[in-house]
Amino acid sequence: MSVSLTGKGDIRGVKIDPALFKDDNVEILEDLIVAAHNDTKAKSEAAMHERMKEVTAGMPIPPGMSPPF
Repeated sequence: MSVSLTGKGDIRGVKIDPALFKDDNVEILEDLIVAAHNDTKAKSEAAMHERMKEVTAGMPIPPGMSPPF
């Protein structure tokens, strides 16, 4: 299973293995969708944070503030 997101964290698409479409797997499928979304969102946020560190390198940022603002 995979989930793709926009830069703002909105779900853009979901790919589900057809083998998961069994009546007794509904709860598992629901859990997998949530887990895939959370994993993809965390990876997206980490990539954005790293990119912001590159962009703001050398800029004086007040203590306690971290990008994005």
